[in-house]
Amino acid sequence: MSQSQTATAPSGATAPLLSVRDLTVSVRDRGVVRPLVAGLSFDLNAGETLAIAGESGSGKSITSLALMGLLPNNVSVTAGQALLEGTDLPQLPEAQMRRWRGARLAMIFQEPMTSLNPVHTIGSQMTEAIRAHEPVTAAAARAAAIEALRKVRIPEPDRRMKQYPHELSGGMRQRVMIAMALALRPALLIADEPTTALDVTVQREVLDLLRALQAETGTAIILITHDMGVVAESADRVVVMRQGRMIESAPVRDLFAAPQQDYTRKLLAAVPRLGAGAERAKPLPPAAPAPVARLVDARVHFDIGANFLGRPTHRVHAVEGVSFDIRPGETFGLVGESGCGKSTIAKALAGLVPHRGHVEVDGKALAGLTAQGKRDICRDIQMVFQDPMAALDPRMTVGEAVAEPLLIHGIGTAAERRARAAELFERVGLTPQQMTRYPHEFSGGQRQRICVARALSLKPKLIICDESVSALDVSVQAQVLDLLEELQQETGVSFLFISHDMAVVENVVDRLAVMYLGQIVEMGTRDQIFTNPQHGYTRRLLDAVPIPDPARQRPPQPQRSTEIPSPIWPIGSSPESVRLRDVGGGHLVAEEG
Repeated sequence: MSQSQTATAPSGATAPLLSVRDLTVSVRDRGVVRPLVAGLSFDLNAGETLAIAGESGSGKSITSLALMGLLPNNVSVTAGQALLEGTDLPQLPEAQMRRWRGARLAMIFQEPMTSLNPVHTIGSQMTEAIRAHEPVTAAAARAAAIEALRKVRIPEPDRRMKQYPHELSGGMRQRVMIAMALALRPALLIADEPTTALDVTVQREVLDLLRALQAETGTAIILITHDMGVVAESADRVVVMRQGRMIESAPVRDLFAAPQQDYTRKLLAAVPRLGAGAERAKPLPPAAPAPVARLVDARVHFDIGANFLGRPTHRVHAVEGVSFDIRPGETFGLVGESGCGKSTIAKALAGLVPHRGHVEVDGKALAGLTAQGKRDICRDIQMVFQDPMAALDPRMTVGEAVAEPLLIHGIGTAAERRARAAELFERVGLTPQQMTRYPHEFSGGQRQRICVARALSLKPKLIICDESVSALDVSVQAQVLDLLEELQQETGVSFLFISHDMAVVENVVDRLAVMYLGQIVEMGTRDQIFTNPQHGYTRRLLDAVPIPDPARQRPPQPQRSTEIPSPIWPIGSSPESVRLRDVGGGHLVAEEG
């Protein structure tokens, strides 16, 4: 699509609610003005959902901040208009724009915890927002806030008003943000990656909720996302952006059925789809007498609280009686919602948290190991974390970071370590010349490749990938997953792949376990779990995966009547252990009460 074209509503429609014309947003850096968004044009009608899709750095979020008047000091709108109900938003003085925010346009951000004030209750924050725009009494504002919480299906809204943000789950916090944004019935709601940080089931609930509230209030929504499955299920029309420019715009069904641009086609092709895993299936690694890792009745507990004697009063049952093994050359998946114990199991395997029960790596039990024994285990097991920027030291060159494990274990001379790092850089698709750069000089996908290279430096038998692709764009995600598969075929390394994205998991694992509240509720091969899920929780996870096909519209998923139970129990009490039964071929399923 040429830059002069505009994403417009169907002909014959009434005047658009929002009309963006040739919007250019630029940054001033060291005296040089550089456009971040160039010549963007689109229209949005009342009650319509427009998705702005694209990868990181495409200008999606900058566009939303420009509409809200929240750009950083060195970034400004340098050309064009953004007319909301005929008023040019970028031209409004800040005092007047402050009155528009919340009343006529509102925004939901990606991470609700950073958007809510941790030292104020939910109630005080909601009533403050309402009273800032409407001349109502404190009692009337409180009543309106409770009604808004009730509309977003938060149970016990009166009690939630007294709670602080940290006392709510991620999904509940996002619902509070939606309630706060919609309390004043704005004409336009901007949702910037509102579900990226959420589990797939919570994501489905939030999207269903936004659709229901939109139908009730007639609010127009701009949905900013890089998840094309979310676009397919939620949007009426789509604007695809790349490097600050709109490259294509169309009704959602037309875009998915016949994308016009190569970039759009590549973006859609990279989306992981449920059912595609069977096409990539390879023979399951045989059961080995000596697995790479084994857990037998593993338990991880954390004591919290204190009575007047200073003794703990409660215990977090993070992992409760988990057993499985990982075969040589196998990719074993752990899936489940946040707080189910996936990452805690990874830390137990890596020797980073104390545990009970039997945990072994390469035939060596972790319990009772000496300091040297624990150090030796680190050569056999490595981790690739979710956020590569946080996992790399910003003061070290990436070459030093990849060679550091060799230095710690006293392997080779300085020249040999540099040569090994250069070899690893080439292996993960980078060049040795890039070794002298620092982490901030790379893209997110390149940083994750560097983390993979570092994990490979000691030639481990097991690499733990803890949500290692969840923060990446879909095209970069596909590249990293292909890289992991190639490395496994070449080296025979085993992977423990931890994720809450069922579509990604299906495309990479051989076997998997589904976790709920610290326990495994279903375990089996990829085909067993994905083609014949037996446990209700597994089916719920699969049903919640967004389908990147606008022609397949699903009915809203029934809402949970209650929150997920807490894993915290008083000292002396413990959750009931689930029993797994074999329903055939090693497919283990927990009995449901």
